[in-house]
Amino acid sequence: PDWYIWSCEKIQYMFPKAHAAAYVMMSWRIAYCKIFYPQAYYAAYFSIMGNGFSYETMGQGIDKLRYTMAEYKKKGDNISSREAEQYRDMRIAEEMYARGIEMLPIDIYKSKGTAFSIEDGKLRPCFTAIDGLGESVGKQIEEEAKKGRFLSKEDFRNRCKVGKSTCELLEN
Repeated sequence: PDWYIWSCEKIQYMFPKAHAAAYVMMSWRIAYCKIFYPQAYYAAYFSIMGNGFSYETMGQGIDKLRYTMAEYKKKGDNISSREAEQYRDMRIAEEMYARGIEMLPIDIYKSKGTAFSIEDGKLRPCFTAIDGLGESVGKQIEEEAKKGRFLSKEDFRNRCKVGKSTCELLEN
């Protein structure tokens, strides 16, 4: 538009204003999605930004989540950086639960390796949401599950190329 061309001619250095405008537009889009597509927002948030997400704490319901949050608050300034990161994600999970969005359990055949998914309006955590499971293991489990059912725990370990400790994490 003409006003844009005019402003480009008038303003010598536009980066800060253009950058600020881009941030505002991005914030607007995020807020829109959070309000009108909440399941997609939380799935994307936990998949991309949820470095502190712990299925053991946040995926077991609001009561366990609030208990853990209270424990972290008691620590005050003695909280570690990892715990601070987890606390940030706990607050997002608490908000999600308050909005009536439920979390499904992790499922060997339905969960994805590294991304949360939406099923029937509920969130299904990915394998990497389990503390101690890395990206490569999560992707490997997802790929092997696509090939068919596992016959036993031993078959799971052999096909996914995981150790006993990984099997125990999934079992728990």
